[in-house]
Amino acid sequence: MMKKGRRVVAFAMLSTLALGTMTGCGDSKSSAGEKMVLTGEDGVVENGRYTLDENVPAWQLDTKENTTLSWYVNADWWNTEWGNDVVTKKIQEDLKLDVEFSVGDDTKLNTFFASGDMPDIITVFDANSSIAQKADTWAYSLQDLADNYDPYFYKVAAEDTLNWFKLADDKTYGYANYSNTVADYENGDIEASSAFVIRDDVYEAIGKPEMKTQEQFISALNDIKSKYPDLVPFGFNNFETDGTSSLGDILQDYLGVPLENADNSFYDRNLDEDYLSWIKTINEAYRAGLINDDSFTDDNTAWQEKLSIGKYGCVMMAGVPQQSGFLTQFTNDTGHKYIAIDGPQSTVGNEPKLNQAGLSGWMVTYISKTCSDPAKAIQLYTYLLSDEGQILTTYGVEGETYTINSEGLYELTDEAKKLQVEDNDRFKKEMRLAEFIPFGHDKYRKLGVDAFPESIVQIQQWGRGKLYHHYIIENIDPDAGTAEARANAAIKTNWSSTLVSLIRATDDATFDSTLSAYKQFLSDNSWDDIVKIKTEKMQRNAEKIED
Repeated sequence: MMKKGRRVVAFAMLSTLALGTMTGCGDSKSSAGEKMVLTGEDGVVENGRYTLDENVPAWQLDTKENTTLSWYVNADWWNTEWGNDVVTKKIQEDLKLDVEFSVGDDTKLNTFFASGDMPDIITVFDANSSIAQKADTWAYSLQDLADNYDPYFYKVAAEDTLNWFKLADDKTYGYANYSNTVADYENGDIEASSAFVIRDDVYEAIGKPEMKTQEQFISALNDIKSKYPDLVPFGFNNFETDGTSSLGDILQDYLGVPLENADNSFYDRNLDEDYLSWIKTINEAYRAGLINDDSFTDDNTAWQEKLSIGKYGCVMMAGVPQQSGFLTQFTNDTGHKYIAIDGPQSTVGNEPKLNQAGLSGWMVTYISKTCSDPAKAIQLYTYLLSDEGQILTTYGVEGETYTINSEGLYELTDEAKKLQVEDNDRFKKEMRLAEFIPFGHDKYRKLGVDAFPESIVQIQQWGRGKLYHHYIIENIDPDAGTAEARANAAIKTNWSSTLVSLIRATDDATFDSTLSAYKQFLSDNSWDDIVKIKTEKMQRNAEKIED
């Protein structure tokens, strides 16, 4: 943290750094010229532009009238508009800043590194990628920028997040959105995002049975099939390439499968006996016609369409907030709703340990060493991470898009609510509330009356007290470009297909032989070496958490 009265001594950073060869980044031999104008011991920035004050955000002090920054987001879906909606217009006014967004995919991202013509700000989605791990060669450290331009940054940035993203030089280069800290988990600031849900009318009709044990689970599914022959008794998120739907780590979390061995080494959760006993039970359900074959081939759109018409009697669901619109549609059309109940539980007495976004977050944003105005760039970070910026991006402008009620909660104005319901596309375009998310955080959603749709409120309430952070196993895959990384990717793909085959096995012998084949695949693909790497990275994670 910033110490009171700290002075930053100018230091020379005049060397030109070649990016060298990065996996997935091309064979760049160009260099990133550094443009940081360093602050002197008197705290004056750029010949009187402003004077540092650790108790005042630099954006409030900066006298520079107009700045334009280029910002690349490595996603084609990102909204590239600036200044045409409530949120970015306010940022534009407060910071005296224009932003020119560009978007693309990994190919375009790699082109920047190959050419050396870098945007001022870059947002990526993989904190474990080579680009992220070598950020010290092409991005400014946030500590250097804060020390030289905006010490108030330390007051709004989460220390846990800064520590988590530190590289070997003990500096942090990227900051992630939805980076949930230990305090966020302990204080109940975030909601669970997975649940075992059942249609309330179905649940009532079959006598509100418990579905905790494997026998109870199968019995309830048979009752659903008997009373509602047109429904699929048991559903789950769609399977994707290399994915395990909600029957992989989501189900494992429900069963409280350990995250590590007693000696803090890597634990293969996929081969946990308790978990595999439940997969065998789900296989029993499949053989009894309680799971539809389409569930293994439906894409996300098809799965969500079925969810919106209540096609599934009960569902093991991941990404509950993302499914809220479809859950709402089901309620609006039928008057019924999906509710969370205590679903599958451990056969050995483990308590559920549901996961949410961890410290690694999702989108990670960097300031490149070719940034035209690094002072303004770090001011943008500080602004968006502050309570002021978080309220703006979540609720908009007071009096224009929200009011504060007698309980101190944020509530959308009647006009904003009406637009949201009647023309949601226009609402997103003109207001952009909860849409400008590079520095977003879930905890601010809980400050609002309309934080989450009614269709998921009970589901989230059920999940309270069941969240447990999974920091220890974040980003522990082997480094990209290594033989172990290629083997690990092959194993993930193989496990995805293996899990489907286990659930669809025609008999116990086929189930057992499929599992044996997977274990042999592990042995044939350097699994012991991969486990060693994962364990080493887990130990580094533990050190970061302790720090």
